Amino acid sequence: MSNKPSPSREDQKIAGLLGVGLDNSDGHKRLTTGEKFAIVGGSEETHGRMTETVVKTFEHLKKRGKDISEIGRTELAEIIHKSSPRH
Repeated sequence: MSNKPSPSREDQKIAGLLGVGLDNSDGHKRLTTGEKFAIVGGSEETHGRMTETVVKTFEHLKKRGKDISEIGRTELAEIIHKSSPRH
C-alpha cells in the first residue's frame, strides 16, 4: 500500500465531459460525441445548447493552450459558465 495521500477533488484530473438532457418529450434519441465529450438526450433545444457549450468550452481551452486534463474543476466550471449560451 502507498502512503501517498490521495489527491483532493480539485487536484483530480478531468478526463472528459458528459452532458445528459432529461427534458425530451418528442421521442428522438439524441447523441453527440467527440474525442473527450458525450452529450446524451434532451430536447432539440437543450441538446443544442449543451453541444454549443461544450464546443465553446473546448475552443476556449485551445486558445489557452490547455487540454481538459490539465485544468481543475474550478477553472473548468468558470470556462463552462462563460461558454454557456445566454438565451
